[in-house]
Amino acid sequence: MPFCDVATGAHLHYEDVGQGEPLILLHGLLGTAKIDLAEVMAWLGKDYHVYGPSLRGYGESTPKPRDFPLDFYHRDAKDVLAFMDALDIPSAHILGYSDGGETALVAAGLQPARFKSVAVIGAVGNFSAAIRPRVQSMFPATWITAEQKQFHGFPDADAFILQWINAMKHTIDTGGDISLSLASNITCPVVIILGDQDTLNPAEYAYKFLERTANGRLEMFASGHPVHDEQWDAFQQIYGDFLRSAG
Repeated sequence: MPFCDVATGAHLHYEDVGQGEPLILLHGLLGTAKIDLAEVMAWLGKDYHVYGPSLRGYGESTPKPRDFPLDFYHRDAKDVLAFMDALDIPSAHILGYSDGGETALVAAGLQPARFKSVAVIGAVGNFSAAIRPRVQSMFPATWITAEQKQFHGFPDADAFILQWINAMKHTIDTGGDISLSLASNITCPVVIILGDQDTLNPAEYAYKFLERTANGRLEMFASGHPVHDEQWDAFQQIYGDFLRSAG
């Protein structure tokens, strides 16, 4: 698969599937497009030109090790926009999962004219203090496997996740805004896709974000965080219809 040097200083590995209108896929924590969204990518590649960059520090993308400055969602969003510039993609649909969903919302808020539609799975653009215990529950990082550490190139799982937790706690303690203040910039269709058992992304936060957008809606599923894995047929129906109406 190809690599791309972007103006923000990252060297991004990416998946490149299909032909047609451009569609950017963004993975979540400890993922890549191939790890988190392989089935989605294969499905969408039948009708769209799908680009799935590995965000900086993940997989084969550099610089390494992956880190989490306090504004990491905004840094990742700027990488994505620079990726589009480097590949001469003037506009695209974007679909992000989990952390990639938060990044997608930021990117669309920063440069709304670049996006034909925005869809996110397990992302809500803002948090409150009520989520703090759930964020802190990610430590210790005994759930991170040796294979994941080796693949993404970091030696200490606890140090890795503590950076993420500290950035998230900073966001919560300074008002909880990831992309909420940018939501009113987004004029294209937006859909937030959530599982009703997703403990990190309650529907009330999605509504708070969507009420600031011009054309947004929430779709709830009987599932946990990875809706596209746990409710594949229903996800295809909802997101396929959304893309067709946005197109």
